[in-house]
Amino acid sequence: MNANLESNGETRLAYILGVPLAENVVRQWPQMGEIVRTSTLIGSVEGNFAELTLEVGRRLRLGDVLVIEWTCNYGDGRLYRNVTIGELENGEAVRVTDYWGEPTETPLWRVPLTDRLEMPGDGIWKDNDHLSHH
Repeated sequence: MNANLESNGETRLAYILGVPLAENVVRQWPQMGEIVRTSTLIGSVEGNFAELTLEVGRRLRLGDVLVIEWTCNYGDGRLYRNVTIGELENGEAVRVTDYWGEPTETPLWRVPLTDRLEMPGDGIWKDNDHLSHH
């Protein structure tokens, strides 16, 4: 999708959050120092990742704040584990902040100090077989 085209209003972000986006929603990506404003522009950005698959592991709601753990793959087989924080007004997301990261190997020095986290592919942290196009 060309970034200049308007979105049809359906976004992956609304799926991730489980609530509709306010038209004037603001989405922040601190890792990149970026902000995108309006649900239309969010849809336009998302449209540039046609191969992306994702799935939500769990959503937690604390009053007007949502915390979502989710996994995605941009189409190259690498999984990213993400946390999205959504702030709501009148049941719609008005401000969203995304944090994401690609899993890494445990440093050798830390192996004797930690245990392995069980991550079944159909649990909170999905594997590639449990991601879908949204």
